[in-house]
Amino acid sequence: MTADSVTVLVGTTKGAFLVSGGSKREGWSVSGPFCDGWPINHVVGDPDTGTLWAGGGGEWHGAGVWRSQDGGKTWELAKLTKGTMDEWAANDPDFAAMINWKDGPLPFGDAFSQIWSLGYAHGTLYAGTKPAKLLKSADGGKTWEHVESLNEHPSSDSWNPGAAGLVLHTIVSDPDNSEKLWLGISAAGVFATEDGGKSWERRNRLSNAGACDGHDHPAAPRDGEIGHCVHNMMRAPAGGDLLYQQNHHGVWRSADGGRSWDDITAGLPSTFGFPICVHPRDPDTLWTMPLNGDSVGRYPPDAAAAVWRSRDGGKSWQDMRDGLPQEACFFTVLRQAMARDGRDPAGVYFGTNSGSVFASIDEGDSWQEIARHMPTILAVEVLDRR
Repeated sequence: MTADSVTVLVGTTKGAFLVSGGSKREGWSVSGPFCDGWPINHVVGDPDTGTLWAGGGGEWHGAGVWRSQDGGKTWELAKLTKGTMDEWAANDPDFAAMINWKDGPLPFGDAFSQIWSLGYAHGTLYAGTKPAKLLKSADGGKTWEHVESLNEHPSSDSWNPGAAGLVLHTIVSDPDNSEKLWLGISAAGVFATEDGGKSWERRNRLSNAGACDGHDHPAAPRDGEIGHCVHNMMRAPAGGDLLYQQNHHGVWRSADGGRSWDDITAGLPSTFGFPICVHPRDPDTLWTMPLNGDSVGRYPPDAAAAVWRSRDGGKSWQDMRDGLPQEACFFTVLRQAMARDGRDPAGVYFGTNSGSVFASIDEGDSWQEIARHMPTILAVEVLDRR
């Protein structure tokens, strides 16, 4: 991993992978799997140092965060909770020796089973868990602590699980203000802090203008709020407090940091999808990947893949299909499986549950498959070093 390079960070059901395209975003090569084959829900990196973090786990492994400081050559695990393997090893010396198990207390016992999301900002590493809790680390992921102000939020008793469980899956920071942070929890909605995590405000209110009402779907807007099953959320880097989210029931835009949301789904082929991605410089350019619906397959409408792009903040949408499969395409792109780099023109990347990574280095006009036959892809991020 050189000082001038674009590397796609891929989390899968069988470890973390790196897909490297150098400075010219070509000649892509795949390395991995890393992290001892753990299920990895999210991989992020620090472009200044090149440090990588991978979060994941499950009922077997317990939860943990892996860290690499040498471009993925070696990884160190901060194990946070116990899994079934720990119970087996504690009662079977031969099995313990086989997996090189080390006895000892874990910092969070059995409080959660997985790390679902990571976010690094202003020297602090954050992690979202399943069930939904927020952790933070001030030493690059070596040690962790609960963010009690969120975990003990007055509304926490009312948080309902989505289909994947109650997960804190999205962590959004403001690069210019360390006090601001936004979170997405399924199915509890959007939470925000503007005082560095001392307090949190739940932000799911519909805007007064054109507020939709009367949907009969459980995830749909009702009672003056958007559906609480937010799937993914991203801040427009040049847009102040401008946020976009893909919800279980539509795509939404907020110009006031999530205090109110406008429905911008009109023009898309469905209300259902998982990821949302925003341009690194233009706050009005964004991409999403609609699927046909939550109960009819969760694959591209008409089994023909398209990334939909807006150049006007969601007022209109255009389907981008060049290079994407247009027949018998039944893959799913999950909530954390789309990202972009910061180059000009911007590159956009997504991974599928069928194990392919697609890339566009012309902002969605055309696409190429840069990796295939990987395990089920759970997350895609980009480490853009220059």
